[in-house]
Amino acid sequence: MSDDVEAEGLRERLTKQGEDTLGKLAEDLMANPLIAGAIQRAFDAREKASSAQEAALGALMLPSAADIERLTRRVRSVSQRLEGIEDGIDRLDERLGVTATSVGLDTRLEAIEVQLSALTKELAAMHKAMPAATKPTAKPASTRKQRVKVSN
Repeated sequence: MSDDVEAEGLRERLTKQGEDTLGKLAEDLMANPLIAGAIQRAFDAREKASSAQEAALGALMLPSAADIERLTRRVRSVSQRLEGIEDGIDRLDERLGVTATSVGLDTRLEAIEVQLSALTKELAAMHKAMPAATKPTAKPASTRKQRVKVSN
């Protein structure tokens, strides 16, 4: 067990020393104007090559990596917008489903109203057809004229 701990400590020290050495070497190289100039010229050449590549691909009507990246971002944006629209449509569909059940109630109420009006018409026709309905009944006593006998 102590061998593992010692090996781990040795590994950490070697790693730290290696990192320090590489950092010092990089600083020394960047301090050298000849090396710094060469690195700067290499980056400039890389940029010019990239621009030339994009121009050549454009002349051949082929998309560059940057064009494909822009297109990918736009497709992702459109996809996200489409998902939002789909969510909105789903919410509308749910609302319409609730409304459809109330439309069923409206249809039932209209059918009931039609039946009621048919029954009303039928009752009116039956009332007119009845013979007792057309003959006046006896008047109540309060409306009859009473005769008074006069004696001489």
